[in-house]
Amino acid sequence: QAQLMESGGGLVQPGGSLRLSCAASGFTLDYYAIGWFRQAPGKEREGVSCISSSGASTNYADSVKDRFTISKDNAKNTVYLQMNSLKPEDTAIYYCAAAFGSWCRDEYDHWGHGTQVTVSS
Repeated sequence: QAQLMESGGGLVQPGGSLRLSCAASGFTLDYYAIGWFRQAPGKEREGVSCISSSGASTNYADSVKDRFTISKDNAKNTVYLQMNSLKPEDTAIYYCAAAFGSWCRDEYDHWGHGTQVTVSS
């Protein structure tokens, strides 16, 4: 059964760092682009970052650019989101999703259940 599992969330102080992982099972990420999304209480889900199936191309939301880094290890079937200089407004549930093909698109084939990130002093 195809599954995505996020991990690495937690409570961190402003200015701190976290690394989220998105591990796939039941399918290989070699052929999937991966998107990271987040949803804060009372807000709509927003796209945070995307990485191509090869890992060669990435993009970021303006709100996280220069602070977050997405990477893909196809050998480990895992995608990472390194989050630095975290701000309270980064607090949200973070989800990863897999889209078959080379680049992220509007609809995704697989979703994880999310991991909570809380940035607070």
